[in-house]
Amino acid sequence: MQGALYDAEVATGKSPYELRPRGGHRLSSPERRRTPAAPPASPAPPTAASAGPAAAPSEPRPLPDAVDATDLAILVHLLQDARASLRRIGAAVGMSAPAVAERIGRLERTGVVRGFRAEVDWSRLGLGLVVYVGVVAEQGGEQPDAVRALRAIPEVEDVEVVTGPLDLLVRLRVRDHQHLRECLFDRIWKIPGLHRTETFIGLGRLPPKAFDLELARSLLAPGAAGVG
Repeated sequence: MQGALYDAEVATGKSPYELRPRGGHRLSSPERRRTPAAPPASPAPPTAASAGPAAAPSEPRPLPDAVDATDLAILVHLLQDARASLRRIGAAVGMSAPAVAERIGRLERTGVVRGFRAEVDWSRLGLGLVVYVGVVAEQGGEQPDAVRALRAIPEVEDVEVVTGPLDLLVRLRVRDHQHLRECLFDRIWKIPGLHRTETFIGLGRLPPKAFDLELARSLLAPGAAGVG
């Protein structure tokens, strides 16, 4: 019963106990029980404001002036296998090997490709413990000097300037807890300008995400040359 009354209220915009006949007098309780509920109003056609965003057709995303779709297709192949031959990449994107070489050279000159390097599994070299150190710098301290000092420590893999209660987030790779203690006591805590630190030890690491490859693919329109 309550559900029907609620539906009538939604359909008419008024409480069902406030519905009045044409004569203008208020219905008594028996009359209210005998009066059929008003039929629900037909739903209004959706408008641009109420219908929500429509599914737009897939369209190419705007690319920076320095690259085009062919450059991105070549980049995707390099990210899949940086040692792939120019002839192999050229066959995939429909270009000659010299043309691919020219494209790669331009990507390097414009800074899109910053270099080629080996990816090392440091756990196989005895440095499997990942540690994050949150740093709060002293007020008025020289933060750039502290960042340079942190980056000079060999075990420091990365230093990020962040917002919030912390000023810096430092990522380290160490052998074990004793090695971490040495890094904290003998080096990090002796850097001028650091007010306090918080240490977070990684308990495990998920398989790495192919971030560069997935992001490069997302910049390409569906069906771009050389990308399946």
